Amino acid sequence: MKIRCGYEITYDVRSPSPMILMLNVAPDRERDVVERVDEVAFSHPVRHSDYRDMFGNRCVRLVAPTGTLVITNDFVVTDSGLQDEFAPDAVQHAVEDLPSEVLVYLLGSRYCETDRLSDTAWSLFGNVPKGWPLVQAIVAYTHERITFGYQHARATKTAFEGHQEQKGVCRDFAHLAVTLCRCMNVPARYATGYLGDIGVPVDENPMDFSAWFEAYLGGRWYTFDARHNKPRVGRIVMARGRDATDVAIVTSFGACNLTGFKVITEELKEGA
Repeated sequence: MKIRCGYEITYDVRSPSPMILMLNVAPDRERDVVERVDEVAFSHPVRHSDYRDMFGNRCVRLVAPTGTLVITNDFVVTDSGLQDEFAPDAVQHAVEDLPSEVLVYLLGSRYCETDRLSDTAWSLFGNVPKGWPLVQAIVAYTHERITFGYQHARATKTAFEGHQEQKGVCRDFAHLAVTLCRCMNVPARYATGYLGDIGVPVDENPMDFSAWFEAYLGGRWYTFDARHNKPRVGRIVMARGRDATDVAIVTSFGACNLTGFKVITEELKEGA
């Protein structure tokens, strides 16, 4: 299938402000961009440059000039049309057998306080079979524990706070599930990207970027989504990291306000 992706993000910039943008698809999906180039565009000429961060994500650096700045993109991605992979026999590795590069995803991070949730995790999941059943039990628990609502969004909310308050948005589901997995010695990383209403009823809320997570089992990374707790179609990753700190779509270092935000994710009909 083909999926149209894009966005229109508007800032009111009060003084020249350095920015880091993480708005391109992940490197492992770049080959799937088939119509128009996945390049960030600006409402007026702005000098910018690309780099890859420590997690391999594609980033754009710029200094936003004073005034209104509109950041846009519009492109088409091919997708298999398959649901998230289901692998009930995927095993959990002993910590000593894990590749060195995934060990960082066992550690606590800004939004994932393993030290505050370790006792809770072991009391809930200590007797659950390791591997896929354990991660799925964590996903199901998180899905039931947190009530979704955009009004519950808070940029500073951590996994522990989300667990205590029992309400949040997709990032809060992902942070809690990631933290519980790490507490149980399963490497887990945060992911963000496009997830349109493909194969499911259309959500009445405005489209936004989505957050989910990946767990390392059986020698590879698998996708899990604690907010929806069901396999989905058309998931397009933009960035991965330890938590939302590492994959913020826009990081600004100056006086600027977000005044407009629109995301496009829609399946294109055959022949479109």
